[in-house]
Amino acid sequence: MRIRTAAAAAATVALVCALTACSGSTDQPSSEPETTASEVSQKEKDDALAAAGIPPAPTGADRQALLDTLASAAPDVVRYEDEAIDAARNQCSAINGGAGMLDYLAAQRFTYKDVTTTEEQAAKINEALQSSGFCKL
Repeated sequence: MRIRTAAAAAATVALVCALTACSGSTDQPSSEPETTASEVSQKEKDDALAAAGIPPAPTGADRQALLDTLASAAPDVVRYEDEAIDAARNQCSAINGGAGMLDYLAAQRFTYKDVTTTEEQAAKINEALQSSGFCKL
């Protein structure tokens, strides 16, 4: 009996959600054009990332230099290069934003798949990111 009641309640909620999603406040088309993610310019994206303290994704020699910097601090973190680059960019946001517990945050960001980063290694990563100038915007 409980299963039927729960199923009926779930079906009712789903129906209400579906109906509310279809209804609008007016039948008139909006005079404001809708903006989609594809309409946001690359400059606007770059500006938003910079405002969040995240440097642009490095390419070519700059990418390799960042990977070498990270490898010198904690060799395992570069096993997955794309994850290491993303983690470094996100860690820059914490560094540039003056976050606390930077070593803890770096240890979390640079731990993925079968790579585990200690706070001691994370401290070296933070030092490397700051001394290399990668996080400077």
